[in-house]
Amino acid sequence: MAEHPLMVFEKNDPGLFKLVTDTKAFAMTDGALSKKVKLLIAMALDAAHGTESGVRSLALQAKEAGATKQEILEAIRVAHYICGAGAVFTAAGALKDIL
Repeated sequence: MAEHPLMVFEKNDPGLFKLVTDTKAFAMTDGALSKKVKLLIAMALDAAHGTESGVRSLALQAKEAGATKQEILEAIRVAHYICGAGAVFTAAGALKDIL
């Protein structure tokens, strides 16, 4: 597996790295929404922002958290509804080897 993309900050700005990882833990743990649902939301947001590597990473994490193929696809439908076709093209590139 590739090195975590934020490792440059762990080595060079540990405070920033800790802030980001603490924020992730705060946002992504189970609460009123499950971690799986939160990962699907994050994946759809990355699709909307054109971040293919993020879509891929979050889809894999969502699958590990129990997301089905259909749940992943429906999250992309929501991204398309709100943000347009660009989200679908980003997701297509990210998910081609996952689905």
